[in-house]
Amino acid sequence: MVSASKEMAVYCFDTLVAHYTGDVPPPPGFESGTFPLFVTWKKILNGGEPRLRGCIGTLEARCLFTGFKDYALTSALRDRRFPPIQAREIPNLECTVSLLTDYETASNYLDWEIGKHGMILEFTDSNSIRHSATYLPEVAAQEGWTKQESVDSLVRKAGYMGPITESLRRRFRITRYQSSLYTMHYSDYLAYVKRTRGVVPVLNGKC
Repeated sequence: MVSASKEMAVYCFDTLVAHYTGDVPPPPGFESGTFPLFVTWKKILNGGEPRLRGCIGTLEARCLFTGFKDYALTSALRDRRFPPIQAREIPNLECTVSLLTDYETASNYLDWEIGKHGMILEFTDSNSIRHSATYLPEVAAQEGWTKQESVDSLVRKAGYMGPITESLRRRFRITRYQSSLYTMHYSDYLAYVKRTRGVVPVLNGKC
C-alpha cells in the first residue's frame, strides 16, 4: 500500500521552485501508482498558525508523477480563492500531500467521523441545479466544527446560498473517504535537498 511520503512533498516543492527558477525539476523519488490526490499549500508568518494559500486536487485516480506535478502548480497558482503564490512567499510555505483511499457511501449526512473521514457532498437544489464539493479529512478538526457545521459549510463551498433545512440535508449524497498525508515546511525541504543533493535552490524573488 502506497502512503503519502516526504519524497512526494519534496517533488511538489521541486516543481514549484522550478517554475520560478526556470530549472528542470529532478525526477520524483517515489514509486509510481494511481491515486486520487490533493496538494495543499499553507503560509506561516512569524510563528503564527498556517494559513491556507491553495488546495486543489482530483477525486479520480491519477498517475502520481503527473498528478503531483500538475496539482503542485495548479493549487499554488490557480486556486481562484487566492492570488497566485509568488516566489518570495516560498520560504514561508508548507506543503501537504494527500492520497485519498477507502471511498464509501455514507448512510446519511452524519455518517462519518471527524478527523478520520473526508466528504464528497452531492445534491440537487429546488431549481434542479446540481452542487458538489469536498473537504479533506483534516478540515473539520482543524476548524473545530461539528458534523453539521462541517456539512453546512460544505454546502456553501458547493455554491448553494439558499436556506439549509433538515429536509435539504436528508437529500444529500455523502461519499466518505480517508487519506494518507505528509506535511513538509520549506526549511525541511531545504535541509533534505542539501543533504541529498549537496546544493540548494536559489530563488530570485520575482513574481
